Amino acid sequence: MEKTCLECGEKLLGRADKKFCTDYCRNAYNNKINKDSKNLIRNINNRLRKNYRILDSFPLTDGKTKTTRTKLLSKGFDFEYLTSNYITKKGTTYYFVYDLGYLPLDNDYYMIVKRE
Repeated sequence: MEKTCLECGEKLLGRADKKFCTDYCRNAYNNKINKDSKNLIRNINNRLRKNYRILDSFPLTDGKTKTTRTKLLSKGFDFEYLTSNYITKKGTTYYFVYDLGYLPLDNDYYMIVKRE
């Protein structure tokens, strides 16, 4: 039984478990399979990455600092995109983008923190 490349149909030579004739065919095949979800995932990851860079741009003293909502928004921070939240025993909710997070304070201030 002759095996053929899953992408272009060329006859395969070499290993018995080989599925593609070249790296190009392998990449093209996998890109076609993952195409539907890639744009959504790429856009979400880009927003998370941007939020992380913005939080990281604030210099931290003892693992935390304060800023305003206006400063975050002016840098392009999107409050809709985060990776997790942490609720303390007292009920305070911290919102995290990977290991950097923020805590909403009074008067549109935010405390930016780094999780250890």
